[in-house]
Amino acid sequence: MDIRQLRMLVEVVRHDGFSAAAEAVFATQPTISKAIRQLEDELGEVLLQRSRNGVRLTPAGQIVYRRALALLGEREDMLRELEELRDLQRGELHLGLASLGSDILFAPVFARFRQLHPQIELRVLERGSEALEESLRAGEIELAASLLPVADDLDWQPVRTEPLVALLPRQHPLAGSASLQLQDLAEVPFVLFEKGFLLNRHIIQACQARGFSPREVTRSGQPDFIVALVAAGLGVALLPRMIANARPRADVVIVPLDEPELDWKMVLAWRRGGYLSAAAQAWLRLVEAQHGQAD
Repeated sequence: MDIRQLRMLVEVVRHDGFSAAAEAVFATQPTISKAIRQLEDELGEVLLQRSRNGVRLTPAGQIVYRRALALLGEREDMLRELEELRDLQRGELHLGLASLGSDILFAPVFARFRQLHPQIELRVLERGSEALEESLRAGEIELAASLLPVADDLDWQPVRTEPLVALLPRQHPLAGSASLQLQDLAEVPFVLFEKGFLLNRHIIQACQARGFSPREVTRSGQPDFIVALVAAGLGVALLPRMIANARPRADVVIVPLDEPELDWKMVLAWRRGGYLSAAAQAWLRLVEAQHGQAD
């Protein structure tokens, strides 16, 4: 087996199909299929179950996929260390940032980092936190913005903690409430987040723990559009307070959510035991300084 075959397996699983994986690695679909078939032949195991609805890892495939992520991550660590050995003054920092809150939390850090380290190129991958953790394990990025609790194979540094608030159309019967609990919203349609957002899972699990499943009306990964959907009367949205306050609208009311266990706890995560470049360490120091000022 080789690294390229493992990368293709990871992309097929991540994109739930061969066509999207081929686009991600700039290859043809037959090339992807051939690589997976060669990997299966070499290992003597079927790794993927194919159907019209996508692909699913077999038990053997789950083992190979997990190991492939680790191997790809170690390879990227090695390349970063070699790059720094060749030239400590140049290089790239690959960051994974979620669309939710990054404009507020990290834009000032970008500006300061460029002032201090103009020779370092910042490369940003934007996805939901859940998807970013997978990219982190595969070595595609060094640091990922995520939410607590993170998996045991990751280390992390705190960035910001914010309570969630409920956004409601101004004419909604609950819009005049001093505060709300999730149970109060059991009959209200929810505007949720796209697949890959950890906050989505947290909200759904918290609702289910209170005896109901949120009635989903639509999903989006863009905060501005989520607020606009609420204003249009589609339902309620739950957002971190700072993100909601940054998008005021006369036709939307922000009501505190009395659910402290649902607090939005943003962190920067990296692979436990993985190599952190000097650029990544510099980024963490700047975020820590910014976070301290915010507090």
